Amino acid sequence: MRTARGMAGAAIIMATTITSNVAYGQLSRGDRYSGAAWATRSPVLAQHGMAATEQPLASQIAIDVLKKGGSAVDAAIAANAAIGLMQPVLNGIGGDLFAIVYDPKTHKLYGYNGSGRAAMGRDLAKMKAEVEAAYKKAGMEPKAHIPPVGSLPITVPGTVDAWFALHQKFGKLPMKEVLAPAIHYAQDGWPVTQLISVYWKGNMAAFEKNKGLIEELDNARHTYMTPDSHGGHTPAEGEIFRNPDLARTYALLAKDGRDAYYKGPIAHTIDAYFKRIGGDLRYEDFARHHGEWVTPLTVNYRGYDVYELPPNGQGAAALQMLQILKGFDLKKMGPGSADTLTAMLEAKRLAYEDLAKWYADPAFVHVPMKGLLSDAYADERRKLIDLKHANPDIGPGEPKLHDGDTIYLTTADKDGMMVSLIQSNYRGMGSGLVADGLGFMFQDRGELYSLKEGDANVYAPGKRPFQTIIPGFVMKDGQPFLSFGLMGGDMQPQGHVQVLTDIIDFGMNVQEADDAARWRHFGGAEPTGEPSTGIGTVEMESGFDPAVKEELARRGYKIVPGTGGFGGYQAIMRAPNGVYWGASEMRKDGEVIGY
Repeated sequence: MRTARGMAGAAIIMATTITSNVAYGQLSRGDRYSGAAWATRSPVLAQHGMAATEQPLASQIAIDVLKKGGSAVDAAIAANAAIGLMQPVLNGIGGDLFAIVYDPKTHKLYGYNGSGRAAMGRDLAKMKAEVEAAYKKAGMEPKAHIPPVGSLPITVPGTVDAWFALHQKFGKLPMKEVLAPAIHYAQDGWPVTQLISVYWKGNMAAFEKNKGLIEELDNARHTYMTPDSHGGHTPAEGEIFRNPDLARTYALLAKDGRDAYYKGPIAHTIDAYFKRIGGDLRYEDFARHHGEWVTPLTVNYRGYDVYELPPNGQGAAALQMLQILKGFDLKKMGPGSADTLTAMLEAKRLAYEDLAKWYADPAFVHVPMKGLLSDAYADERRKLIDLKHANPDIGPGEPKLHDGDTIYLTTADKDGMMVSLIQSNYRGMGSGLVADGLGFMFQDRGELYSLKEGDANVYAPGKRPFQTIIPGFVMKDGQPFLSFGLMGGDMQPQGHVQVLTDIIDFGMNVQEADDAARWRHFGGAEPTGEPSTGIGTVEMESGFDPAVKEELARRGYKIVPGTGGFGGYQAIMRAPNGVYWGASEMRKDGEVIGY
């Protein structure tokens, strides 16, 4: 059975598979006359600026901001605000944000951890008691796991703090101009896109199904449903939707800045709301919030310096996988071959066992990252891989011996600044809770805490939970090469590695690396405390050779068809001549625009 991270978005993923293979008699897709025949399109090329997002209107907003003289950071914030409005089933200012920025002035990468913390007024014992009480009240069998909805999984949202921190350091336009497009669309409306309409319907249905765990659902219905004779419906593809409450909230941020959210009227509204419904978050939790600038971690993979952010996120798992894969000649093995996939799957399993044991908030536990990313440790772990069959007994290593969750978007400007930004509510739309009149839903990121004493990621007041959302960046010979990301719960490090090996080992361009078939492994140990289920299960898209799937099954893997949870990739590559090459996920509704 899938555990917490593997199930993020599962309810809506299943819905998408119903509509993804529409047949038109004997008519199928046309032919391509350049590039890979199976690719959806060629990369987008531009010299002066670029935006790759999951929402075409957001990409256009980002380009408009760049043309007005805004920086890549201004464009990224403007696009993120728009996507939070237009794709509330994935993200919003009730969630967290992580970013990596390449600054052409200093020739450095800057990382920002914009994740929030648990309520100070609830300790582990109280959390366990409240979890048990919540399940019983809902008429469900109590579980040793924080519920996915209601007030218990909510931590202080860090997105707004991250916006203003990034803007203060790298912004050019005033925030009033940066947020103006999103405010306009919130007031006047926008047409809902195809995939988002499916997600929206699935999420609201899931809330109704689990409403026994949600203290109140009327505010969410008011914000995200359109009234009709049947009591309300979620917007269909092409239907115009408005969110005037969020327009007012964004306007407050544009006028009064970060403190409107964490110390001003928004914080006071949130405090009153949680008191009314019986939640534990308080004004003081918001007033004390702060994100932090962090130094990205890096490993060199075949001459490319790959960067991820340190824990409490899971980005280092991608680096661990790459360290292990350096010992295999993937290019010689070939893309999509049984040997290539076995090496990658086993590297994933090894890295994720370490992830489950070690990754957590470094303010509370020591994370032996130097050891985890060392060549010596990778050499040791690689010895556990036999390409002839899956290892039935993989567990975490002991790196101390060597020690001395979503939407993704990327932007680039005329000066060479590049931004890799990821932002999420975690599981789908979030907790189901919307504070009075604010127009956004709170995340459910706190579901990712463990409740087992002694675990690195065990719940504690004021602690940041393990995070799935990870931005990625690649440098080559000291110059920016690729700003990229691939959202989707525990798919993210797996997806990062698949995209990077497609580009670096197999020579695909940025769009082909997106369009190539993907796999997703689940069933390993989880940072929430669930143990490994053995070799686990591998979901594979239909683009893999059936003979390869049969060979992997012979090697011990359980192979099942894909159910849609293979991520949402966006990327901008910078060529040596300064031309940007952009790609957008064909599995989503997004678009790359350049100028």
